[in-house]
Amino acid sequence: MAEGTERDDEGYDLPLPWPLLLLAAATVPGAVLYFGGRWMETPAMEAWRTVCLAVTVQALPFLLLGTALSGAINAFVPARVFSRILPRRPVLAVPVAGVAGVVLPGCECASVPVAKSLIGRGVTPAAAFAFLLSAPAVNPVVLTATAVAFPGQPGMVVARLLASLAAASVMGWLWLWLGRAEWLRAGVRHGGHQPGGSRWREFRDGFRHDFLHAGGFLVLGAMAAATFNVAVPRSVLDAFSGSPWLSVLFLAGLAIVLSVCSEADAFVAASLSGFSPVARLTFMVVGPMVDLKLIALQAGTFGRAFALRFSAATAVVAVLSSVLIGGVLL
Repeated sequence: MAEGTERDDEGYDLPLPWPLLLLAAATVPGAVLYFGGRWMETPAMEAWRTVCLAVTVQALPFLLLGTALSGAINAFVPARVFSRILPRRPVLAVPVAGVAGVVLPGCECASVPVAKSLIGRGVTPAAAFAFLLSAPAVNPVVLTATAVAFPGQPGMVVARLLASLAAASVMGWLWLWLGRAEWLRAGVRHGGHQPGGSRWREFRDGFRHDFLHAGGFLVLGAMAAATFNVAVPRSVLDAFSGSPWLSVLFLAGLAIVLSVCSEADAFVAASLSGFSPVARLTFMVVGPMVDLKLIALQAGTFGRAFALRFSAATAVVAVLSSVLIGGVLL
């Protein structure tokens, strides 16, 4: 047990001042609202609070379910299951791995170590990378959240599914064609269940880590979306939203910067009502595949040489896929 920590009844290491942290989490927001006084009651702040709270409350159940499923897969599903269901030919394994993301959901944070574990156990890297991109983008939790965020618009759900699958498959095939083994960091570490460890403990630890980590990005994303809707002048929005290509590129860049979890990004996209359906589709396709936290995770897992090349190519492919499929279906 690390110095400066204590162990709770279930054996978790907790920082010694954790009761103070809980107290601060409960009192600081209330104190800010209280001392904010009349400034917090202005129409702009009321609108900001409404948008922020709406995005957070709507997305939180899907984030909870998604991180629970991701933790269960990481702890209870052996990596050999993936290698057995994939075709031996890499060209065919890539789309199968992409489709596997539909039935084997995982959040962005979990898909990176799972992909590295698959490579370490003999799965072709192209298929592992296709799964890495598709799992957080086309799983049932994300698609259900998209349907809830865009009621009465089934075309948006179908477009997100097809555009994400297409982008993941194209990136897998591009790796088969242009990828080089030397771009990958040596020394693959295995993810998933560790021999001798408790699967339930691994599930609890993974779920707690992913939920708190992704929940923080959700709150930041909701705050950013609310700020964007309230603070950005209409003239600026009109400058981007009035141009089909500028609006697509603007929301693609916004998705990379905001780093909203895939279980929640549909609600943020739905709040950006001033932009075209294709631009909002681009936001939802690019976000789960390329954002700042994913680039950092990929650099730490596979190496910077891989992360820079792979992220740049993925962003281009995801935008083109969104525009082509969204232009037909939306």
